[in-house]
Amino acid sequence: MRGESAGIRYPWAEPPRSGEAIEVAPSVLWLRLPLPMALDHVNCFALDEGDGWTLVDPGIDTRKCRAALQAAMEGPLAGKPVTRVLVTHYHPDHIGLAGWLQAQGAELITTRTSWLFARMLQLDPQDRPVAETLAYYRRAGMDPAILEKRAEERPFNFADCVHPLPLGFTRISEGDEITLGGRRWVVRMGDGHAPEHATLWSLDDDLVLGGDQLLPSISANLGVYATEPEADPLADWLTSCARFVEVAEDRHLVLPGHKLPFTGLPLRLRQMVENHEGALKRLRKHLDTPRTAGECFPPLFKRQIDEGTYGLALVEAMAHLNHLWHKGEVSRTLREDGAWIWSLR
Repeated sequence: MRGESAGIRYPWAEPPRSGEAIEVAPSVLWLRLPLPMALDHVNCFALDEGDGWTLVDPGIDTRKCRAALQAAMEGPLAGKPVTRVLVTHYHPDHIGLAGWLQAQGAELITTRTSWLFARMLQLDPQDRPVAETLAYYRRAGMDPAILEKRAEERPFNFADCVHPLPLGFTRISEGDEITLGGRRWVVRMGDGHAPEHATLWSLDDDLVLGGDQLLPSISANLGVYATEPEADPLADWLTSCARFVEVAEDRHLVLPGHKLPFTGLPLRLRQMVENHEGALKRLRKHLDTPRTAGECFPPLFKRQIDEGTYGLALVEAMAHLNHLWHKGEVSRTLREDGAWIWSLR
């Protein structure tokens, strides 16, 4: 079956069921693994190496996800061992089970930044948010009731859903060529959603492993966090899109980290840029009245923000405000309660 949306084409209208697989190209299988969040899945791609498999982004370390991956390994992967794991970026839904597979003998292939971030976060469990995180939330103007609640709760921890990563990995960098599944791939880096996010472009056919850098129908979260409170991930994202436009072609079949494989990448890249340009335009108008980041959800999001999505919305609002601030279009002043108030210059 085939679905279409404004020039974006989806060769498969439905994903594989849990524990099953769809062949998207010779020697390439598409698996769908469950996630315990609103975005309830991650795509994992298995590349046949003959005597084993390379898995790309093997999901989060939860009982349900591990069971689904185990079922796929025993079923469509025919019991052959996973010999390599390629991780596009360090987020837990992509790297969570990499260490589990490494413990069974697989080689981990990823970027240095992804490995360092994942190792650092996995080794830093916290029972309560640290002072720097709470100060950052205040600067962003987090709703006082939500801030009070979060201050007394165990925060999200990598260690809760990322299997321990053994020492040792194989690094990939911008421009590298690597052979996976009988194909030669060139590595092209993106930024914004995650630093040094790897995408892989086949030199032998039309396949692109896009991770979360090249998604259809949804936008990758661009967030500013207490680790780097003055970062400008939106500038990084827009720069990455401009680089990818130079090499993207309609023929490319993108295998993304979420949702459905698609073609029409040049159009999708334009849409990504236009989405953020539109959001910035609405945000500038909204800042006719000075606001905190927590008061900037209406112009940025086309849905109701509840407590479950509040954190991601807040860090994305900060990303768009920081972008305008770095461009000199807005100023910020510190309110008595510790919140930044943003206004047009």
